[in-house]
Amino acid sequence: MQPDQISVILLAAGVGRRLQGLAEGPKVLLRFGGQTLLERHLEALQANGIEDITLTVGFEADMIRAELERLGQTGRVRLVENPDFRQGSLVSLHVQAETMRSGRSVVLMDGDVLYPHEMITRLIAAPQENVLLLDRNLEPGDEPVKICLKDGRIVDFRKKPVHEHDWHGESVGFFRFSPAMAAILADVCAEYVRTGRTDQEYEEAIRDRILVEPERFEATDISDIPWTEIDFSEDVARAQNIILPKLEAVA
Repeated sequence: MQPDQISVILLAAGVGRRLQGLAEGPKVLLRFGGQTLLERHLEALQANGIEDITLTVGFEADMIRAELERLGQTGRVRLVENPDFRQGSLVSLHVQAETMRSGRSVVLMDGDVLYPHEMITRLIAAPQENVLLLDRNLEPGDEPVKICLKDGRIVDFRKKPVHEHDWHGESVGFFRFSPAMAAILADVCAEYVRTGRTDQEYEEAIRDRILVEPERFEATDISDIPWTEIDFSEDVARAQNIILPKLEAVA
């Protein structure tokens, strides 16, 4: 996959209520090693040759605009507003329908992840049509979104799976979709919104398509790459004390 054929959608609209006051604004503005997550995202993407980047913003969007200006990225990154950012993240993907239907491959990313540049390299280099990144080092519990496989094929994709499977790993929250699949997902999101299911997370739209056409989706293993999603205060501590030193050791 050539980087100039990819459009990135970075979801950064949420409030981050579960951080208990550690984040005064959007989670992408949390700092690790002197850099915001947003700065790290842009560095990782641009280091991999990806320049077509769109952010879904909502909560404290002006703070993100100020950070982009500080980084000299205002003219390089587009913003799409989600006025209903307090609803499910599916709405934050739905407002990106124009990008999803642009005829380009789409990389979809959660904004609250700390990771090295190699994660993006692995994602865009994967040979499959539609790619989910999977970590086998799954922490127990209902919080992680699980990619479930049976006979080598993805059969479920949820925090609480319902379909029988051989094993599962954790979803990183990074995906790559073909132009055709991105357009289909835009339609699925539109149907969710039309029918009033705006409280759902975007993973449900992806899951719907996996259950219909499982042969079109593959999981790429990134278990050897250090990363963490940041939802709770303990995740901030893990990012600072465990993940960041590993990133700095290979920088």
